[in-house]
Amino acid sequence: MQNLQGVADTTYIPLVARIYVTEHFPEFFCDEKAVEVGKKIPPEALNRIRKKSSEYAMIASVARYHVLDRVVRTFVSEHPEGCGIINLGAGLETMAARLNLPKVMFYEVDLPETVELREAFLEPLPNEVVIAGDMFELSWIHKIDTTVPLLIIVSGVFQYFSEEKNTSFIQALSRHLPDSEIIFDSTNEVGAKYANRYVKKTGNVSAEICFYINDAQEFAHKVGMRLLDERVFYTEARQLLGKKLKLYTRIAMKVCDDKKRAIFVHLQL
Repeated sequence: MQNLQGVADTTYIPLVARIYVTEHFPEFFCDEKAVEVGKKIPPEALNRIRKKSSEYAMIASVARYHVLDRVVRTFVSEHPEGCGIINLGAGLETMAARLNLPKVMFYEVDLPETVELREAFLEPLPNEVVIAGDMFELSWIHKIDTTVPLLIIVSGVFQYFSEEKNTSFIQALSRHLPDSEIIFDSTNEVGAKYANRYVKKTGNVSAEICFYINDAQEFAHKVGMRLLDERVFYTEARQLLGKKLKLYTRIAMKVCDDKKRAIFVHLQL
């Protein structure tokens, strides 16, 4: 089975987290498709990540998906006439199966080698289009139905590229897909240091986080977009799980939210 290196190796980390939280805290997040896929992944890869991942690291990864799922459901409800969801850097994302929205088209975009891995584990649903290519080159846009409202999700990707590359890309998206929306996650400068420490613990020493946002409104102004929303990661996790989590996890989540060490930035293109 193919072993991934560098940025692509992080494909396994969120999958393992979704499996862990589904098994331990299904009242917060349940992803049966991730559990199914996990049975096909090389055990040594999964075990390495599990051994080096704390409860907090698992919750941190899945809290991102919990928030994004809610954003997608809201976007879909606001566009009952039809819409599309674009996952850039999709990896082994299972959102389409998890949300079960058969009338919504999901576009899963990633590098050819990651798409090859994905196709080995995941059969596309009837409302899924898998596109192999570099998301920064924008050739994938030609395979998208641009006649409907679009929500672009960039989850766990921008962190590994420079601010200049990311801002230029967002501005290019605005020119090619005007009136669409984009939501992506980011850390602040302190959060980036903690995240790098975790990724290296999992055995990946070549996927360093080099992009962060300390002020979402300032970033929106920089790219010339309207900031629709800025939200922290753990609001619902803290409400739903409370003392079911270890003390360290609860403290870490509160500190992260209070200091905005991990946020979502939602922009109108």
